Amino acid sequence: MSDRAIDGAVWSAPDNRATAHRLATVHEAALAGGTAPGEAGDAPRAVIGESWRRMLVSGVDPDHDRPQTPLPVAELERRRQVSQLATVLPVFHEGLLSAADAAQQIMVITDAEGRVLWREGSAPVRRMADRLGFDKGADWTEGVVGTNAIGTALVARRPVLVHSAEHFVRSHHAWTCAAAPLHDPRDGRLLGTVDLSGPAPAFHPMTLSLVSSVARLAEGELRTRHHRSLERLRSSAAPVLARIGGRALAVDPGGWVVGVTGLTPPDRVPLPKAPEAGPLWLPRYGMCALEPLPGGWLIRVGRQESEPRPSRVVLDVSGRDGSTVTVSGAAGSWSHELTPRHAELLFVLAAHPQGRSAAQLARDLFGDDSRTVTVRAELSRLRRHLASVLAHRPYRFADGVEVELLLPPRPAHLLPQSLAPAVAAARLG
Repeated sequence: MSDRAIDGAVWSAPDNRATAHRLATVHEAALAGGTAPGEAGDAPRAVIGESWRRMLVSGVDPDHDRPQTPLPVAELERRRQVSQLATVLPVFHEGLLSAADAAQQIMVITDAEGRVLWREGSAPVRRMADRLGFDKGADWTEGVVGTNAIGTALVARRPVLVHSAEHFVRSHHAWTCAAAPLHDPRDGRLLGTVDLSGPAPAFHPMTLSLVSSVARLAEGELRTRHHRSLERLRSSAAPVLARIGGRALAVDPGGWVVGVTGLTPPDRVPLPKAPEAGPLWLPRYGMCALEPLPGGWLIRVGRQESEPRPSRVVLDVSGRDGSTVTVSGAAGSWSHELTPRHAELLFVLAAHPQGRSAAQLARDLFGDDSRTVTVRAELSRLRRHLASVLAHRPYRFADGVEVELLLPPRPAHLLPQSLAPAVAAARLG
């Protein structure tokens, strides 16, 4: 079989044993704090080297597995039921399960927190996985099991292959795994990962490409399902909107707009995670009334003479599954999931309550104070959701707004995918 480039490295199937030996040498050299002997190409791949550095900072023990605490059965079932990935299980089965059986591998699907929701495939390999605690409900994040395709893909936010001794923990060196992250096509929110894992000698150079392709198919199916649900809601909402005088919007449970009257139609309206019928304050629109529709909500827009303004912002950058901002005040609260760039921007503003100029933000985010056009464009997008709590000249949180910043327990875990100089400096302490 010819050599194939996979994720920045070249693997040769006939030379699998030699490749595993070379990786073990690189692994031992890295743990010893030195450099691997041989050519420059014997250094770990960038994605692996970055993960190993995280493991060393976090204190993961390469010689001992951490005991697993799997989810209780009831919680596992709850997570399965609420996961959007449950609706695309047939895509995974059709695209991966037969290949997993034939290649002595198992197919694993996790949620955004790295918890194994489903595990299927070769029975002998499942028994091998059991000995590692790699079973339904297990936590397969880097902080628990070290560098691995699932946990590292969750951090890197891209497909990852981890072969043999590229795993940080030695007990996993007999394995190869390939995982791809899965995102909600509506808003980019991380949903989980899909993974193929099996004995390292059974590794095939095309495994990562296969997993990545099936992940894209699953995301395409989610997108199609969402479009169908919007069309159904649009049909039922149209006669309701036609009878309304004034301003109103029809939205799905995620806030995606299917119809408006008296307004310029936005793409999406930020709703609380668990909206209820009744009065509700919304950014851009102020006080509104929320009424149920089949499959969504009707938002009647109206202003009061004395409109309550938000008074508190909680910026949460502590989790592994993305960042959120929650705005609250006398009229209630709502949360918005942030893109990585918007999380960086709000983190910098929270860390500098006196405010930052566009040039300073450009230096904070890009190390280049000339990139002010990019900064202003991103802030303009952010203000669509947070206009009531953000001020400018300089850019800052508005006066009178209390800001709480929730950080990860270890500074090194702050926004791990970020390359922004301000974030990198904050990770150092």
